[in-house]
Amino acid sequence: MRRMLKAQAIFLLLCGLSACQSGGEPPQAQVRSFPTMVLTPQRVELRSEFPATLKGKDEVEVKPRLEGTIEAVYVNEGAHVRKGQPLFRINSPASAKDLQQAKAQYATASLDVERMRPLADKGIVSKVSLETYVNTLSSAEAALRQAKTSMGWVTVTSPVDGLVGTIDLRVGSLVNTASTLTTVSNTASVIARFSLSEKDLYLFLAKWKGATKAEKIRNIPEVNLKLSNGSQYGRTGRVATISGKLDQSTGSVGLQAVFPNPDGLLFSGSSATVVLPDHRDKAIVIPQKATFTLQDKVVVYVVENDKAIQRNIAVESLDGASYVVDSGLVAGERIVTEGIVNLSNGQKIKAK
Repeated sequence: MRRMLKAQAIFLLLCGLSACQSGGEPPQAQVRSFPTMVLTPQRVELRSEFPATLKGKDEVEVKPRLEGTIEAVYVNEGAHVRKGQPLFRINSPASAKDLQQAKAQYATASLDVERMRPLADKGIVSKVSLETYVNTLSSAEAALRQAKTSMGWVTVTSPVDGLVGTIDLRVGSLVNTASTLTTVSNTASVIARFSLSEKDLYLFLAKWKGATKAEKIRNIPEVNLKLSNGSQYGRTGRVATISGKLDQSTGSVGLQAVFPNPDGLLFSGSSATVVLPDHRDKAIVIPQKATFTLQDKVVVYVVENDKAIQRNIAVESLDGASYVVDSGLVAGERIVTEGIVNLSNGQKIKAK
């Protein structure tokens, strides 16, 4: 029995050696198929959004020019007023007292000149003495004019056409030249103020034709405005100015876009979003699901010689589901669009 088992073991060993010597190989892994797409250029519109604050094109703080208490308020908040229209009346006892004193001083100076002129004509007093009284009269007259002007300031008028803002101070409130009674905003046109980082500003300006900043601003296309409720304002605007100074505290540069507001639907002080369009005629668009992130780089699999090859690309978001490729891919190349989690760099594939 032992001899039989030993013979079977030797037989199996010889069979194994024979198989190895015959050059037998394990079967190769099957090449998998993956969905792919060939890149073709297309026309798209990118939208860059920036939070903004709206302000009337002419927005003026209304302050009194003398001290006193508010005696009357002639307008309501939100009222449309014209330039020169009365807004407030200030009770200023000090100004009234100054006017009375100026009147008295002028009257006294006038009497002195009337009294001294005949004496000077007769040579009783010198011409120099008369000139002194005349000069005193001129000074008193100037002081009287100034006092009358100051009393005219008790009525506070609107400096521009526009809408009245918030009125926090009411009748009886003590005010001085530093007090802000209200604001008047000319909102026929509204300015949307927003900002860009220094880096983004240079990238932004590089998109538009022109040798100077002014030329580039003129070539920026019309911009849209998204209101705080998510709806789009019905009129387009234009970027009017770009600040020439960098805000050191924020590292940003301020821009202003002007929007017409004939219907008064835009309000000074409200928030909105400036939407900058960027039209591209030959853009390469790929699905976001065809990409993944590796060490802060966006990566795709490009099909080269039936192999999936990783490649870093630069992209911009288009609509939440697609990317516009800025660099790294060109028209005519083929990329893998699905199943990239099952791929490795250099893996052999079949393109669907």
